[in-house]
Amino acid sequence: MALESGGGVVITHWLLVRGRGEKPLDRHVVRAEIRAHSSSKRPSVEPGENAVLYAAVWQAIFGVVEVTGEPEHDPVRRRWAWRFPIRPLAVVEDLHDAPPVEAAGVFPQSLWRHSHIRLSQEQFESARWLIEAALARSSA
Repeated sequence: MALESGGGVVITHWLLVRGRGEKPLDRHVVRAEIRAHSSSKRPSVEPGENAVLYAAVWQAIFGVVEVTGEPEHDPVRRRWAWRFPIRPLAVVEDLHDAPPVEAAGVFPQSLWRHSHIRLSQEQFESARWLIEAALARSSA
């Protein structure tokens, strides 16, 4: 979160990259297992901010989460030593039903080598709408 010049609070939205080429996410997502996100460097996320979950190999967005705590560093870990807690708000549990990330105006090539990126308000709203629509279709 940041303060804008008028004193109001500007909420930052994020896209969190999950799964990689060497370790892609399974097709079936277990909501209860979505508890934290890891990063190789200190993330700028703050509690109360929202993020969209992105399945890297699938190139699909599959969830909306809330950041629920401060990033913590684990000095024992060499890679992905930063970690912060998240709480799922909406999750598409079958990645075959998840919308493509490009439909939200985010292009996979812009995500190369990142664990998270900032989203514009428009990208976040579009992604959230696409995820909610996918959930409605899968439960119909």
